[in-house]
Amino acid sequence: MATTACFIIVSRNDIPIYEAEVGSAAKREDAAQLHQFILHAALDIVQDLAWTTSAMYLKAIDRFNDLVVSVYITAGHILNIVN
Repeated sequence: MATTACFIIVSRNDIPIYEAEVGSAAKREDAAQLHQFILHAALDIVQDLAWTTSAMYLKAIDRFNDLVVSVYITAGHILNIVN
């Protein structure tokens, strides 16, 4: 199980506003790129689900190995994504 997580806030135009990687594991040099790739791939799923559901919290929308992507969508369509 991964002991690091990546948190990203994305604007409604898919522009990253804030990004943080938190955790206690030793950082691999490719871990940041892996998290970004997984979160970027999940954006397509979020865009499809955002218009078909009234839920603001979308739990476990995407998985890659032991990383699970969850999203909170604000009323202004700002995405808070964590994996």
